Amino acid sequence: MRQKYQGSTKVNRAQLQALRKKFEILNMRIGEFIDEYFSRTLSIANKMASHGDTITQSTIVEKILCSLTSRFNYVVCSIEESNDTTTMTVDQLQSSLLVQEQRMKHQRYEQEQILKVSNGGRGSGGRGESSYARGRGRGRCHGGRGS
Repeated sequence: MRQKYQGSTKVNRAQLQALRKKFEILNMRIGEFIDEYFSRTLSIANKMASHGDTITQSTIVEKILCSLTSRFNYVVCSIEESNDTTTMTVDQLQSSLLVQEQRMKHQRYEQEQILKVSNGGRGSGGRGESSYARGRGRGRCHGGRGS
């Protein structure tokens, strides 16, 4: 019985070490959304806790803040300046980052709309405006000059 228990603790320790390594090298991927990144991070943290590791909220908060993509740099700075990250919960951080992500999406959408308007519909293939078509004229074969 003792050998069986010792074997399972060794396996448990090995799994915990692997999870710690995964947690250490974890970074947000380019193009990944905040919800997805939090889900991946919390999944690893929960597995670590189930293997007996005591991982605090502040450890998770610090990890997330340090491993976000560069598009969140200014957000991280403002969060660190305005909040005590040692007492901040993961939920508070997630809400704050989600709001910022929504703002970024909205700004990107507005910029795309401005670009579409400023291009004036060039290349849209609209009525008589296509770069390949000749427009709405009668053309050569339909009773134009010289027929």
